[in-house]
Parts: sequence; C-alpha cells; structure tokens
Amino acid sequence: MTTTETVTIRRLGARGDGIAEDGTPVAFALPDERVAIRREGGRGALVAVEMPSPDRIVPICPYFTRCGGCATQHLAPAAYAAWKHGQVAQALSQAGIDLAPDPLVDAHGEGRRRLTLHVRAVEGQAEAGLMAARSHALVAIDHCPITVPALHRAPAIARALSAPLGHGRKPLDVAVTASEAGLDVDLRGHGPVEAGVRAALVRLAEDLDLARLSLHGDVVVARKAVTVVSGDARLHPAPGGFLQATRAGEAALTGLVLAALPTRAKRVADLFSGCGPFTLAMARASAVHAVEAEAAALTGIDRASRAAQGLKGVTTERRDLFRRPLLAHDLNAYDAVVLDPPRSGAEAQARQLAQSRVPLVVAVACDAGTFARDAGVLAAGGYRPERVTPVDQFRYAAHVEMVGVFRREPARRRR
Repeated sequence: MTTTETVTIRRLGARGDGIAEDGTPVAFALPDERVAIRREGGRGALVAVEMPSPDRIVPICPYFTRCGGCATQHLAPAAYAAWKHGQVAQALSQAGIDLAPDPLVDAHGEGRRRLTLHVRAVEGQAEAGLMAARSHALVAIDHCPITVPALHRAPAIARALSAPLGHGRKPLDVAVTASEAGLDVDLRGHGPVEAGVRAALVRLAEDLDLARLSLHGDVVVARKAVTVVSGDARLHPAPGGFLQATRAGEAALTGLVLAALPTRAKRVADLFSGCGPFTLAMARASAVHAVEAEAAALTGIDRASRAAQGLKGVTTERRDLFRRPLLAHDLNAYDAVVLDPPRSGAEAQARQLAQSRVPLVVAVACDAGTFARDAGVLAAGGYRPERVTPVDQFRYAAHVEMVGVFRREPARRRR
C-alpha cells in the first residue's frame, strides 16, 4: 500500500518545483501550500493540495501537469514574474556579482513560433505530442496553446509526415517553425531515406502546404522562400536552424542590444550570430562581423544583408567558438562585442574577452547559471557589469533569457 504524507512548501525551485521544508521537490506545488504527496525516490508526487496558495490560478492548457513543456501555468502573474526575476538575481549573487537585475520584460507576444514535437507509435497508431516531465512517455496533444495560431496544426502535420517514415515505429522528432511563407518543417531521427520515401514526403509537403521540408537540415523540398521579419530586415533561417522562440522576444533582445551599443561604434563583432537578427540590426550603424559555426546560418546572413538597404557592411566567418574562440588580439579590433551562445554558455570566449581591451561586451543568454559564470569571468578580467535585464520569452517554463552589459574599467584597460 502506497502511503501519503502532508508537507509544507517553502519556496519555488529553479525548475518550477515547490520545495518542501525538508528539501523535497514537488512538481506543481507552490510556496506556503500544505500538500499531500507520495514519495517517489528523492521527489514528491503531488496527490492533493490541502491548503492552496493565494497565488494559485487555473492553468490555461488541458495538458498541464501531464505534458512536460510547462512548469508554472498555475502561478499568478506577479508571483511568476518575481520567480523569474529571482532566478537571475540569485545566479548573479552566487557568482559574486553585486547587481540587481532590471525588471522582467514580458516577451511572450503572440506565442512561440517554433515547436519540436515527438512522434511515436502508440498501440499501432502514430501519435504526436510532447514528453512528460522527466520521462520518455509521450503525451499526445491536439495543439499547444502557447504557440502562435499557425502552429496549432503542427501535431496533425507531424502525424501525417510520419506515414512514409514508419508511422512512428522509429522515434521521430518534428521541428516546426512559423515563417512568413508558411510552416518550415525539419524531420529528425530517421536518417537517410530512399528515393520513393523522399518522393512521398514531397507530395505530402504539397498536400499540407508546407513552405519547406527538410531531413536533418537537408532540404527535401522548398516550395516557398522561408523568411522571418526582424525589424527592417528579412532573415533566412537555415533548415532546422536556431531562431528565437518568439518574435516579441527577438525584438526585445535586439532592442536591448542596440540600446547598449555606443553611437560611435565603428566595428562590432556578433559572436554566435545564428541567422543574424542582431547582425542586421547593428549593421544600420556599424560594420558588423558575424561569427557562427553553422554554414547555412551564415549563408542566410549573407543573403539577408545583400537584400537590405543602408547597411554599413556585414562580413561573416565560420568558426566553432567553443573550440576556437576569437583571441584577445583579434577582439581588440572591435569597439564592442555581442555574444549570444547556446545554453552551455561561452566560457572559452569570455576568457579571451577578459584578456582583451574591448571597451564593451553585451552578453545575451538563456541560462542564468552559465550567464553568471561567464559574467564572473568578465568581471574578474576588469569588466564592470552595468545592467542585466531578464527577458521572458519562454512563458511558463523555467528558462529565462537575459541581456547583460559589461564595460571595461578604465584602470584595467590594456595598452
């Protein structure tokens, strides 16, 4: 017989779990609640809320608590914003940086414009959805309500595309992005396909009115030119390539980056540039050198910059900045450096920046822990953190974006 016990929740953890008095994490529990739990290993499974928090609200999604995509739909907006802000403040404090973050910027906008679905065979039928939290169990969904309306048909599209690939008998991941031309879909997990399967996928792309369909970034068919509006520019995302989660998030991050740059900056480096939203925006006032490991992303930047008017100049370089960061003497040629690495951060590049004499570094990140680590490296090298702004484009998830501005202290400037 499984026993339950009652615990009091003291705080909300970094992943959105309620943390009980004894440190046990309990998913979907809130601070100051008395809840009945069933212990499962080192975690507590929520059985009932005996005394709810005044900050508990009704979730917007029928899949909440089953799907692992959202952690905090049950948390009231003010408490939610305080939790996200607190994550950044705590990370900075733990890194020894004495700086209060700016207020949280809400950048959810119309919703997420990209979504990765999983297709698996369930009782002989292909089902599309998201994985349950800390599990490989599929939660089939009709649509995800936190995405833009154009993505609401994504699960049906994922199921249809799985047919020539085995109806989910082999695990399949389907990345769907909403673009100006329509849906851009990249299929992952199947591997190379025969000519007949490829032809079937081409027919399906026509039937489903997809803008582009690719397999692991290899284009199967491009029916329309895939573009995404970013300010005054049109970006060309690579098949299956990175794109900021929301349009509002990209605009907020770009605005913060531009506001941080000095008006007289002649040369700026955009490191981990992706498909170039910062590059194109900054090139209105400065010559920009974009550095990125993915060749297709740089091809998109080149195409976008050639089509844009009034740019000061854009150059590109393909380089793995984790293994081969730009060295200090290379960085010294720039008036400012912007970097937007993946969640793992940019420690190697931060160490080279710390040895450089670049006057200004603008660091964009999506993980508070690695951001704080890299910020600590910059601070130890003589950069003063001026401000850090949290940006919330991952609504209801534990992730939070942030933009940090670091200026080199005059006394530490190298000659």
